[in-house]
Amino acid sequence: MPGTTPQPTSATRTRSWWGWGWADAHPDDAECAAMGALIPGTLARPLPVPRVRDLAVERPAVEPPASLAHLVATGPEERAAHAMGKAYRDVARALRGRPGRIPDLVARPTDEREVADLLDWAGERQVAVVPYGGGSSVSGGVEYRGDAHRAVLSLDLTAMDRVLEVDAVGRAARIQAGTLGPSLEDQLRPHGLTLRHFPQSFEFSTLGGWLATRAGGHYATGRTHIDDFVQSLRVVTPAGTSASWRLPASGAGPSPDRLFLGSEGALGIITEAWVRLQERPTHKASASLAFTDFHAALEAVRAIAQSDLSPANCRLLDAGEAALSGASHDGSAVLVLGFESADAPVTARLGQAVDLARSHGGRRGGVDGAETADTDAAVGAWRSAFLRMPYLRDGLARMGAVAETFETAATWDRIPGLIEAVRTEVGQAALKASGHPATVNCRLTHVYPDGAAPYFTVLAAGRPGDEVAFWDDLKAVASDVLHRHRSTITHHHAVGRDHRPGYDRQRPDPFALALRAAKGALDPRGILNPGVLVD
Repeated sequence: MPGTTPQPTSATRTRSWWGWGWADAHPDDAECAAMGALIPGTLARPLPVPRVRDLAVERPAVEPPASLAHLVATGPEERAAHAMGKAYRDVARALRGRPGRIPDLVARPTDEREVADLLDWAGERQVAVVPYGGGSSVSGGVEYRGDAHRAVLSLDLTAMDRVLEVDAVGRAARIQAGTLGPSLEDQLRPHGLTLRHFPQSFEFSTLGGWLATRAGGHYATGRTHIDDFVQSLRVVTPAGTSASWRLPASGAGPSPDRLFLGSEGALGIITEAWVRLQERPTHKASASLAFTDFHAALEAVRAIAQSDLSPANCRLLDAGEAALSGASHDGSAVLVLGFESADAPVTARLGQAVDLARSHGGRRGGVDGAETADTDAAVGAWRSAFLRMPYLRDGLARMGAVAETFETAATWDRIPGLIEAVRTEVGQAALKASGHPATVNCRLTHVYPDGAAPYFTVLAAGRPGDEVAFWDDLKAVASDVLHRHRSTITHHHAVGRDHRPGYDRQRPDPFALALRAAKGALDPRGILNPGVLVD
C-alpha cells in the first residue's frame, strides 16, 4: 500500500548484543530519562548504548582444527554477543564496558557428531565449553568466570533447530535442542498440536535451554515446568551419548532424564528430546478481580489452587506490581485469572473461580463475554506490561537504576511471612546502601495446592559506576531471607553462577557428593560449563 512503512520481521531485525531482545525495541533516550525521573537518585541522562567496537576484544587464544573450522566464528560481534546472558547485572556490566571474559570462539554444530567432535577437541586442548541456546539466562548460566582454562568456546545450538518427528497418535514430537520457541510452535502448528510451554523468554530461548534449566512456563497450574513434558532425552557427554527410552512413565530406578534436567550443561549437551504435546486450545476466557486486602487475596488464590479448576493463569499482583503494570491505580491488589481448553467451553470454570475469589473479598473486574477475545482492561494491561518489562528494565539500567527480579517457591504456611520479610529487609538494605528508598513489589506467578511461587521486582537508585556490586549486595540479603524461610533459591530461573551460593546451602550434602561424582565421571577433564552446580 502506498505510504505504508514496511514492518520489520524476525528475518530483518537484529538482536541486541548487550540487552534484552530486539535492538530496535529498546526505549529511546527520552523514554529512558522519563522513567529515570520516577526513581530518585538516578542519573541526569542515560548512559550511551554500548558498542562492541569500544570493547577490548583480544585475539582468540586457540584456533579450531581445520576439520571444525567451518563451524566456528571468531569475529568480535559474535563473541561479544555470547559473553553474557540477559540478567540486570549483565546489562549493567555491558553499559559500563565490563562484560567479563569474552569467549574465544563461537561454534554452531549442526548435528550430534559435530557436538561430540567439538567436545573431544576442547577436552584435548583444555578449552572450557559453555552451552548457549537463546542466551536469555538471568542467573549467569552462559558466561565463563575465572581463568582456569586456556580458552573458552561458546557452543551455540541454534543450528540444530528442527522438529524431527511427530507422533500424532501419542501426541509427542522429537525436537532438536536448539529450536527457538516461535520456530518450535510454527513447526507443530500444521499438526494442530502445541507444546504449550511459554516462558517470558519464549521468543528468545530454546527447547534445550528450557530443559537444561528446568524452565517454568507461563501457565500457573498443572504442567508448570518443562520437566512435565519430557518423555526422553539425548545428551552428548565427553564419556559418551546418553539416550533414554521414550516411555509414558517408568518406575525403573532413578530417572536418567532427571539427571540432566536442570544440569545446565555441566554434565552434558542436550541435543534433542521427545516431548509431550497437546491440541491447540480454542476455548478461552479471562477475568480480573481487585482486593483491598492482600492477605485475603492470598487466601483466595490458595482456595483456587486447592480446587480442581486448574486455571491456565492465576497471577496475583500486589498493589505495587498492579500499579507498575497498569492493572490497577487505586492501591488494590489484582488477581488475573485465565482458562483455556481444546475441547470444551471454559466459562463455567472461570465463573467458579471468580466466585471463590469473591468469597474472599475480591471485586469483579471486567470479563470477556466471548471465549475468543480478551477485552478485560486489567488482563490486557498486565499482558502488555509482562512482554514489555525486560526492555523497560534495560532502559532503567541506562539511567543507573537497579531494576531486577528474583523468584522463589515456598509452602502456603510460609508465604505471608516470606513476602513481608523480603519487602522489609531488601527495602532497608537498599535505603542503607544508596540513601534512597527502594520499591519492592511481589506477584505470584505459579500456584500449587501446597504452595506458591512469589516473584519479586526491585526498583532502586544504584550507586553510579558500582551498580553490579550494589545489586549483588541486595541479592545476598534476599537470598538470606529465602534460606531463613526455607524457600528455594530459584523456582524457574536456574542456578547458574549467581544462585550457586544459595543452591549450595539448599541441597543435601549426600546429594552434592553424588552430583560431584557424576560430574567427574561424565566430564573428567572439567570442561563443561565450569562453575555451574558443582566445582
